[in-house]
Amino acid sequence: MIKSDYHLHTSFSSDSTASMESMVQHGIALGLQTLCFTEHHDIDYPENPEGFDFLLDLPSYRQKLFEIKEKYENQIEINYGIELGLMPTTLDACTDFARRDSFDFIIGSTHIVNQMDPYDSIYFETYPSKSGLTKYLEDILTNVSAFHDYCVYGHLDYAARYIKDKNFQFHYQDYGDLIDEILKKIISDGKGIEVNTAGLKYGMSDPNPHHEILSRYLELGGEIITIGSDGHCPEHMAYDFAVLPDFLKSLGFRYYTIFRHQKPEFLPI
Repeated sequence: MIKSDYHLHTSFSSDSTASMESMVQHGIALGLQTLCFTEHHDIDYPENPEGFDFLLDLPSYRQKLFEIKEKYENQIEINYGIELGLMPTTLDACTDFARRDSFDFIIGSTHIVNQMDPYDSIYFETYPSKSGLTKYLEDILTNVSAFHDYCVYGHLDYAARYIKDKNFQFHYQDYGDLIDEILKKIISDGKGIEVNTAGLKYGMSDPNPHHEILSRYLELGGEIITIGSDGHCPEHMAYDFAVLPDFLKSLGFRYYTIFRHQKPEFLPI
């Protein structure tokens, strides 16, 4: 049973309006034992119609989190995380930011490729389905090859959530060499990957990443997986966690991880 949600956003992230306390209270109601807030920090996020800048006010976030952590310490464990949006052009700045404080957990994520977010329709209008996903994975490979201040890489096939082509189907062999390079680098650096249930929320058959990527990760020797809902509001916390134990066990996983002080701890699924 999954009792920890390690990917959560509140109003400290540009794309959420939820208070941290509302998320904590809902986590308690759900019976979760551990929460890790992972607010967005995306340096040089491009201009967008919503006006989101995805730059985190770190001092305010830190102050609120530790206030809430102390207030609820007898009811639920709350850990201090960050989701860093990585681009090849911002890796040095991301390294500096990651070392500014003693985070419990850092997700490295790719949200932007060539100044476009796959969330926006222009991305797959510019790079049709397969080529768009390939370019996305190429940027991940660049990022993991040069950036090392993260614990897990988030939603490895995030871009696939937003492919509009109804005929598109993911096949591992179409990207196998590229995905293998990414996974081997992650594993050799002692890092992990995230299982992100927002894919299910978006109507995909699998969480992010696809089960073939998860299977290959395990086959290559990867052991570290964290579980996150990518929830931006209380009702999306622990989204579809109930389906994960059977899903992950069917692939061969027996443990998931939580992080404290950027050190993994393995828990039975």
